Amino acid sequence: MINMDYESLLNKAYEKLPKIEEHIDRFKIPFVETMIQGNQTIIKNFSQITETLRRDPSHLLKYLAKELATPASSDGTRAIFQSKVPQRIIQQKLENYVVDYVLCKECKRPDTKLVKQDRIIFIKCEACGAKSSVKAIK
Repeated sequence: MINMDYESLLNKAYEKLPKIEEHIDRFKIPFVETMIQGNQTIIKNFSQITETLRRDPSHLLKYLAKELATPASSDGTRAIFQSKVPQRIIQQKLENYVVDYVLCKECKRPDTKLVKQDRIIFIKCEACGAKSSVKAIK
């Protein structure tokens, strides 16, 4: 056997390891497009956001209305809030919603769905099978 030092053996072992590809997130939190009309704030891409997050529009609307402390309604594709709210605040609340109600608590993937059992709401991950309870929105 050829006499090799530790460094050359280590380099040889590293060369044989598979190359690690950079992890690219396939899930991006949608950017909120807002406009202020009088005393109302309108999220123009509300339906696109709910489709991306795979969540019920009424659930997200209820969450945002509660977090922003303002009445809200939806007219199909848009969400309308009855006060002037800066876009960055809405974006921040949406990111909080994603952490609380979309991403799996175990594997951090967005492949989840909300499941109601009795009076408790669970977030169930379709990727790893984890299940954890989430706060109900009142």
